[in-house]
Amino acid sequence: MFANSHPPLGHALALVLRIAAAVALAGVVAMWFLAVGRARSTGTELGVGGGGESGKMFGLGFAVVVVIEAVALFGGIAVLRALDRPEESNVAWIALVVGVHFVALGPIWRDWTIMVPGVVLTVLGVAGLVMTASSAVAWVPLVSGVLSGVTLLAGCLAAVRRGLSAQGSPISGGRR
Repeated sequence: MFANSHPPLGHALALVLRIAAAVALAGVVAMWFLAVGRARSTGTELGVGGGGESGKMFGLGFAVVVVIEAVALFGGIAVLRALDRPEESNVAWIALVVGVHFVALGPIWRDWTIMVPGVVLTVLGVAGLVMTASSAVAWVPLVSGVLSGVTLLAGCLAAVRRGLSAQGSPISGGRR
């Protein structure tokens, strides 16, 4: 969000977005530390879904998705550059690939909720790529960058909140 909050947005709106992003990120980090502390004190594990095929969040399936993601990211950006696409295309491509990455992780982690931000990021990436072929190219960083950042922060906040709720945190409204 920080890198993509610039013109055509007005200076004041860009500043508000950057401050909001910093506050949201600080909130997510604080809630994550709270969740980790509670997990340690109760002896529970933090994670998603039912784990991967080996019962671990970062198993073979995760590794395969990340390798494919890295190849798609860098390969796609190279192709966009070779096709002489506008630089804003890179932001849209990154949103698309990261979105597909989350969609692919849903079944691996057996956590369908991760697919919601994945689908949103994918749509924002596709929208940005379409916009690069139009007169709206200057708005691609907002659509595919800033809105993707908002989506990722909201997804992180929701995941941490679910974790705290499962642990019975008073912050999440869960029971102890």
